[in-house]
Amino acid sequence: MMREKAPAGLPPTLLAAEAAGSAALTRQRAMFAFLCFVWGTTWLAMKIGVTAVPPGLFCGSRWAVAGLALVGWRWLRGERIGVPARLRPRLVLVSLLMISLNGVIQLYGLRYVPAGLATVISSALTPIALTGFSVLAGQDRFTHRQAAALALGLAGILLVFGPKALTGHLGWPEVLGAGGVIAGCLFYSLGSVLARPLMRTLSPGELAALTDCVGGFLLLGASLAFEPGSRAALGGQWGWPACGAWLYLLLPGSLGATLIYFLLVRDWGVSRTAGYAFISPVVGVVAAVLMFGEQISLGEVLGMGLMLGAAGLVLRR
Repeated sequence: MMREKAPAGLPPTLLAAEAAGSAALTRQRAMFAFLCFVWGTTWLAMKIGVTAVPPGLFCGSRWAVAGLALVGWRWLRGERIGVPARLRPRLVLVSLLMISLNGVIQLYGLRYVPAGLATVISSALTPIALTGFSVLAGQDRFTHRQAAALALGLAGILLVFGPKALTGHLGWPEVLGAGGVIAGCLFYSLGSVLARPLMRTLSPGELAALTDCVGGFLLLGASLAFEPGSRAALGGQWGWPACGAWLYLLLPGSLGATLIYFLLVRDWGVSRTAGYAFISPVVGVVAAVLMFGEQISLGEVLGMGLMLGAAGLVLRR
């Protein structure tokens, strides 16, 4: 069989550039799929962890270890580690928002609300908050396509999770827990928008390493100083479910998905990367069916279809 010839008249440099662009887009889509899978399955791991371990210690130790691992990897490869003095205040602020405050507030909230309700709040609020903060910061323009995507996504989330998560009456602990999930989501979204300008100077890998280290150690230190039971739990006698959850959140979560998130924020922008929030809940539902034999209603199937459609609108160029 003869090989198909390239279109006549196109210079080799243009063909090479098109091939490189296509390969980069394929790689970015693969990273996005990994991000959606990992962040679609982390709520269960977090719920398991915070029932056995003080949330500040559980979260701070994971991010601190992740940061040390990323910094060590860069050091072994001979890559520079550091940040210009003029960027350090913003780096500390981003670390506090994305790691320290987001982590501990959300995990304490997760102690008092069902995982389904936490998923509803996070999935619905994340793309709205990321898009809103990025528009206010002048990084994105709000378009009719984004508005349609948000409307579809919110409708889908309500169809999938609303009937289960929002039935009954919430007491004050549940209300405060839901408020914690909301606050953590807002902190993370604001930190994501503030982090993007840092990547004009810092690589995504360097930014991920530094934010994990700064945010993780700040949270770990605060936990050991003020959080009840954290010093006693420092020995790691958590039981295998909590230890397994910690490792899952550390390896594919903190080390893998966080680095990918920064890469996509740099290359795609905040509002487009936010499309993961419409896909991750679908991943969580499918995982629950496969792992625990949970049943899916027709409304949930329709809701997941709407969420995938919303993600398609967000991701389409």
